[in-house]
Amino acid sequence: MREAGDIPTDGVRQERRRPGRRPGAVDTRGEILAAARRVFAEKGFDKATIRGIAREAKVDPALVHHYFESKEGVFVAAMRLPLDPREVIPKVLAGPREDLGRRLAEAILTTLEDARARDPIVALMRTAMTNERVVAMVREFFTGAVLSRAGERFGVPPLRMQAVFAHMFGIVMMRHIVGLEPLASASVEEIVDTVGPVIQRYIDGE
Repeated sequence: MREAGDIPTDGVRQERRRPGRRPGAVDTRGEILAAARRVFAEKGFDKATIRGIAREAKVDPALVHHYFESKEGVFVAAMRLPLDPREVIPKVLAGPREDLGRRLAEAILTTLEDARARDPIVALMRTAMTNERVVAMVREFFTGAVLSRAGERFGVPPLRMQAVFAHMFGIVMMRHIVGLEPLASASVEEIVDTVGPVIQRYIDGE
């Protein structure tokens, strides 16, 4: 009978595996995403951490950063969102303040024109209407990763930025979930021309 610390009969000492990239054909990225969905569902976006996601996936936190760069990146991939703040926000913030409302509306509506990009976010919106944890994740993500950055860049108070989000949430819901006509069949350009000035008034406080 082998005692603790004995060398196995094949002559190879058993060693504790270090955290990090796993050997073989294990889908490490997929396991991180699965772990992230569990952590986000349990803790919400704000309280979830890269370290916590790594611990749940049993990998080194450096691997999470390697695949996704940031917590926002993990969330976008885990929720299959078409709207990645790392790509969208710099473009939205690149122009003058007086056109911010139009740029925000155009970025959101253009992204959702592709059905493959639209379906995941529409599904998330449907779930958010009946699931408190999901609605908390959506709220925390868009408030922290999107709205606060635009607000800080242009000095817009949080209440106004949240009004922007609420307005665009309603537009997307009526267009892609309820199918309200003629909103549902109108072009992105038509809708942006209509709602862009309204969004701008929220931003300017007029």
